[in-house]
Amino acid sequence: MARIELTQEEEQRISPQIAEVLQYVEKLRELNVEDAEPTAHAIPLDNVLRKDELRISLSQEEALSNAPQTADGLFIVPKIVE
Repeated sequence: MARIELTQEEEQRISPQIAEVLQYVEKLRELNVEDAEPTAHAIPLDNVLRKDELRISLSQEEALSNAPQTADGLFIVPKIVE
């Protein structure tokens, strides 16, 4: 950040904000985190996976029945990438 070039006006506006951030960091340093386990998330994240099971599904005709446009058993959609 030391290499960021700021105008005099930007420096005057940002300086108090940076000072506030640094004060907050100092306040955080007062916390005793000796017994706190390192973590990447505030709450544990677990993958909830279900077992893959073979089930009856829609036929191709049923899946395509409400589509506005189809061709050769496929959905026709508007082009979104040039």
